[in-house]
Amino acid sequence: MSVVIGIDVGGSTTKIVGFRTENGKNEIIAPQCVHANDPLTATYGAFGKFTDENGISLKEIDKIMMTGVGSAYVKNGIYGVECFGVPEFESIGLGAIYLSRLDNVLAVSMGTGTALVHATSGGKMSYLGGTGVGGGTIIGLSKLLLHAENVENISELAEHGDLSKIDLRIGDITAPNMLTSLSRDLTAANFANVSDLATKEDIARGVMNMVFETVAMVSVFAARQSNVKDVILTGNLTRLPLCEQKFKELAGFGYGVNFIIPENSEFATVIGSALAGITP
Repeated sequence: MSVVIGIDVGGSTTKIVGFRTENGKNEIIAPQCVHANDPLTATYGAFGKFTDENGISLKEIDKIMMTGVGSAYVKNGIYGVECFGVPEFESIGLGAIYLSRLDNVLAVSMGTGTALVHATSGGKMSYLGGTGVGGGTIIGLSKLLLHAENVENISELAEHGDLSKIDLRIGDITAPNMLTSLSRDLTAANFANVSDLATKEDIARGVMNMVFETVAMVSVFAARQSNVKDVILTGNLTRLPLCEQKFKELAGFGYGVNFIIPENSEFATVIGSALAGITP
């Protein structure tokens, strides 16, 4: 029996997962997340916590696969176990394929910004680009507009917000009797209809709505370019209730794509990094 461990070292969050291989079968070991601003502290803290809680000894570990912006700080292995770097875009694609069980997908990683990768089960990964709009946008704008920077708190505020006091929609600029191929509920312009009576809840909802709509439309264009129907949403933002709600709503507007949030979506990148270390 051998274990391959994957570690994704982000700016403030480090994620870890393992795959135990026995009798030719790969079994995932429940992923975990730790918070620390120093990448080395986070890496060693995550590694120690993960191995202790799952009863994994150093001699069982075959290799450690590292990805993320902070992975470069780990230069000499961890407790004598050799570490290997995995490009983040490869990790995103591998993780999305594994979690979705599909063969041809657009993997969308919603972190501080948003990255898009066309991935196939044959191992072909193509980075298509992305947008600077993401979780960092939510935190930054909320800090300026709401004096709040905890994503969970912002999300809770947004759940009670009213977009009609923030966004301009197609129905607002179209006469009731005018025929249009567009849904009247579609956003015409984010933050273009801000009411003097808008509350913190309304503003929070407007910020999150703008981010999710931007990511959705960028994804639609990329999916069409790659002739892909299935868009796999991953990253920390997928844990927020409004994320799933918004993408379900957008899927009904006839863009021709399936937005899918798989189980363990927030761990897709670290799962992909570990998979890169498993011999087919």
